[in-house]
Amino acid sequence: MAAVANVQTVNITINDVPVAVPKGEMVIESIKRLGLDVPIFCYHPRMKPVGMCRMCLIEIGTKGPDGSVRMMPKPQTACSLPATEGLVIVTDSEKIHKDRRGVLEFLLINHPLDCPICDRGGECPLQNNTLFYGPSTSRYIEVKRHAPKAFPLSQYVTLDLERCIQCGRCVRFTEEISGDAQLAFRFRGASMQPSTFELRDFSSKFSGNVIEICPVGALTNSEYRFRARPWDLETRSAICTRCGNGCNIHFDHRGSTMVRINGRVNEAVNEEWTCDKGKFGHEFYNSDNRLTQVLVRKGENLEPSDWQTAYFEIVSAFANGGKSVAGLGGSQNSNEDLFLFQRLFRGAFGSGNLDHRFEKTLPEGADHLSAKFGQPFRPSLIASLESRKSILMFGTDLSDDAPIVYLRARKAWLQNGAKIIAASSYPIDADGFAQLVLRYKPGTEEALLSGLAAAVGVKGADARFTPESVAETTGVSASAILEAAQILKDSKPAVLTSRSIYNAANAIAVEELLANLALSTGGDYDCYGRAANDAGAALLGIQPLAKGALNTHQILQACAKGSIRSLWLLGVDPFQLYDRKLVEKALESVEFLVVQDCLETEAAAFASVVLPMTAPAEADGSWTNVEQRVQRLEQVLPARGVAKPAWQAFMEIDIRTRRQPPFYSAGEVMQTIAKEVPAFAGCGYEKLDGEGFVLG
Repeated sequence: MAAVANVQTVNITINDVPVAVPKGEMVIESIKRLGLDVPIFCYHPRMKPVGMCRMCLIEIGTKGPDGSVRMMPKPQTACSLPATEGLVIVTDSEKIHKDRRGVLEFLLINHPLDCPICDRGGECPLQNNTLFYGPSTSRYIEVKRHAPKAFPLSQYVTLDLERCIQCGRCVRFTEEISGDAQLAFRFRGASMQPSTFELRDFSSKFSGNVIEICPVGALTNSEYRFRARPWDLETRSAICTRCGNGCNIHFDHRGSTMVRINGRVNEAVNEEWTCDKGKFGHEFYNSDNRLTQVLVRKGENLEPSDWQTAYFEIVSAFANGGKSVAGLGGSQNSNEDLFLFQRLFRGAFGSGNLDHRFEKTLPEGADHLSAKFGQPFRPSLIASLESRKSILMFGTDLSDDAPIVYLRARKAWLQNGAKIIAASSYPIDADGFAQLVLRYKPGTEEALLSGLAAAVGVKGADARFTPESVAETTGVSASAILEAAQILKDSKPAVLTSRSIYNAANAIAVEELLANLALSTGGDYDCYGRAANDAGAALLGIQPLAKGALNTHQILQACAKGSIRSLWLLGVDPFQLYDRKLVEKALESVEFLVVQDCLETEAAAFASVVLPMTAPAEADGSWTNVEQRVQRLEQVLPARGVAKPAWQAFMEIDIRTRRQPPFYSAGEVMQTIAKEVPAFAGCGYEKLDGEGFVLG
């Protein structure tokens, strides 16, 4: 058990109740400790206090040595006042009630009061605070201010300026959290408005968060507008499967229709933020392109069929196929799907030709770095990045590949002064706050890392890579190389990259240099997967493990040559990830092709059998994120048509080939995973509540 931090506390009194709170804590957070409510608009606990809206006014006093209390003559903002010894706080008095009514009356003077048509109606803090604390009637009879309605800030965010109360939350989010600073207040007085500079498109990769933190209906979801009311919706806890971060979300749906996604608090993973891929990228649930029936090829056409016919065809083509059968994909599938997928192939089909990777370079062995360095490489916890003194981002734009990791790295810089080194061959978002930007020429990654290793003094580093010679090769100045080396030597860095590094020249050597650089400086190395369950796929063996087993490149080439007769595509369309000419030749040449997906893909046109698969939120299952945190996604929506969870289809085929005992739920599959896969030891659905279960 970790030691509890030694926090200095102070004694204060809130509504005659004595309480000890951390010294310097904002009084508004101290008040929350007693379960008391103070209305707010501009305050957000993850951003710096600004005291703009004046809604959180309270009475404050100090207790003297003789016990007497001297109250301040005017109310103070609870959001900007730090807790100090002897404070006396009153949150509920006639004076405070009058102040709150006054603040709300001013806010409502120009507010359009269009709650009946506002998308925020029913979940609006302004609406709620007015009902609880505001005046019962309005004294304002003059003409209200008018502004253009429904101005599109971007594809996803619509601004209704008449509703804006100028709290500044959206502007501060782009400055403090996302860091792109794309929003600012323009003009002054009654003309003040949040907008982008020069009225450009609001192109932030995290723009959806400003919709959720807006305390009124000024910023609304362009895709959700007028689609539903909050009381029409069912809300379920879920996890996002659009990348490997595993963000926690609220999944709002009406019947079988996905309506919107909002962020859900998980301090260990995404805090409460989402990226735009996660917030707006779930419309595929409602796609007209969904697969809802089994299709079996008859002659030139795919015709509707049933599961029994499809299973018969598959067993005939794959059973005991050995080296002549192969499977690709699975990075988007649940742990349960992946476990039974590989068990079916290695057991019933007798084949180890499995892979989920589509990068140019595919390392051999499931744990090649551990074998190289003789020690395990455990992924760092996402939250731990906040406390790092330095972070090296190499060869990747984390805002694209691991957006929530990127936000944590930026938070480490903003709040804790971490030194960020951004090394890439192209401009990335981290350049904006990095202490050092190493812009190298494409293809010179190995030379730059060799130079850094030599400058740091890594044991066995090639001394020929002097700063001057590396500068000539890479285009990075010798002084920048030396400065980066000094930062790394002094601070036990987090060395971060993503699997996009496997598309670099000499990728294996590059990764080994990155890992060695981290080890030699006392830091940690993390290579993040980009798909929802890349980490789970690797741990559960969806890649060649036995000698002679084929990887993705070799499988597609073998299909093109005709030596692979039967191929299974699980939740993947190789046309979107790989060389089109080779993929087309491979799919045309293979004798039997199974396409198992929730959406109709380009590859389905080549299929012998098409199996409709449930989308992630349509079945119970678990996913493993980039820090190897297993989280459960319970079924939210009903399955479409006759679609089944992939694990269920694998189980039913295995029963037909090897008479395996059936699994009756995804939870039973996870129990078997925990018994048979060492990395998942101790994992079970009963442990996946809350923040999830970290492997290892």
